Amino acid sequence: MKKIKVPVTRIEGHGLITLQLGEDGQVAEAKFHVTETRGFERFCRGRPLWEMPALTARICGICPVSHLLCSAKAGDEILAVRVPRAADKLRRLMNLGQFVQSHALSFFHLSSPDLLLGWDSDPATRNVFGLVEERPELARQGIWLRAYGQRVIEALGGKKIHPAWAVPGGVRSPLSPEDRDALAADLPRALSIVQDALALYRGHLDDWAEEIESFGNFPSLFMSLVAPDGTWEHYGGGIRFVDSQRRVVADGLAPARYQDYIAEHVEAWSYLKFPYYKEAGYPEGLYRVGPLARLNCCDRMGTPLADEALDEFRALADGKAVTSSFHYHYARLIEILAALERIGNYLEDPDILSPRVRAEAGINELEGVGVHEAPRGTLLHHYRVDDQGLIQWVNLIVSTGHNNLAMNRTVLQIARHYLHGREITEGLLNRLEGGIRAYDPCLSCSVHAVGMMPLKVQLFGPSGELISERARP
Repeated sequence: MKKIKVPVTRIEGHGLITLQLGEDGQVAEAKFHVTETRGFERFCRGRPLWEMPALTARICGICPVSHLLCSAKAGDEILAVRVPRAADKLRRLMNLGQFVQSHALSFFHLSSPDLLLGWDSDPATRNVFGLVEERPELARQGIWLRAYGQRVIEALGGKKIHPAWAVPGGVRSPLSPEDRDALAADLPRALSIVQDALALYRGHLDDWAEEIESFGNFPSLFMSLVAPDGTWEHYGGGIRFVDSQRRVVADGLAPARYQDYIAEHVEAWSYLKFPYYKEAGYPEGLYRVGPLARLNCCDRMGTPLADEALDEFRALADGKAVTSSFHYHYARLIEILAALERIGNYLEDPDILSPRVRAEAGINELEGVGVHEAPRGTLLHHYRVDDQGLIQWVNLIVSTGHNNLAMNRTVLQIARHYLHGREITEGLLNRLEGGIRAYDPCLSCSVHAVGMMPLKVQLFGPSGELISERARP
């Protein structure tokens, strides 16, 4: 058997792809390894509940808002309080800002170099700097749009990264009238940028036909939160599963009872857990989360421009589920549009200026579960505390974890389509990475590690001998 190893770049955290070749030179097996160990679930033990939002936000510099808000929701359950109406809207507003900044980073900075500069182009220039050179206006728009999302976060929490703002029971402060007016003034430009990006994406669909067909294009379940009336949801609601026909498999599932329908499997070759839908078993219970899943699960987006964009998106599959993971990119742009429309609605809501933003209480329950939608998918924080509120046990299922089985299947599909014989091309390697990047995985969230890894590829023969080696700085 021959083996190819491909460390993955332009994602958040460490990852490695290994391809096992049979004697016939075809791919027999593919694995996406997450190569760093976890830690937060252990070293949070003994910490006060009140520290958990700010503490878990440090899991990642890209997703701090997601963990901040989800942790605060778990704290709400332990306090057994109803969060004030203003605080609920303000949390939602911050989460929408997080959607804008995170999705803009993924599409414009991490994925556009592949999509617009070419999968087989020189890796030295196939990056955001090459995009600035070739498409300067698009690059500037992406930077500005991401900055707008960060401004929403900063206006509420005081800083763009790791704002210590959401707390069990609510938030620390409302939005100021001055910040509200400034954000509202720039909203039209943000909407224009994402609409232009959607038109750009739709205009290139024919150019990407082969990748669309082979990048994680398979039947699966999809899971997300939806509102009680089926509308797209990012913060509350219940859990829904649909299949590749968009038939509802399960609906209205209580997020706090996730262990009734989600189980977690462990493989010896990865530190990232493998969640699956319990009723179907492992690994048949594969499901996907995130932008693609949310658009497949919901009945409507709930805002005019995004609803129109959703109709065009659904036309790709004649109303059934869009199953190609390549279209995570498309779904992200539609979600940016929906987030901006909803931001505009909240900026017109007087509740976001209300000073009544926090419910005060002590420890009233010894267990709490927080669930909401992070940009990358459904995020879950589950805590158990003692009578003093000290953390006794923690379980975190992050968006990237939910997608673990799907990412492995995606790598296998891409490798079988593009790898033939012994030739290791740059285009092949980049497509393997691109298949993972489509999910926009955050491995720092999933294993809580930091650092960078260069790209190195090794091809081994049947007896373990090194046939060839290729490195990318």
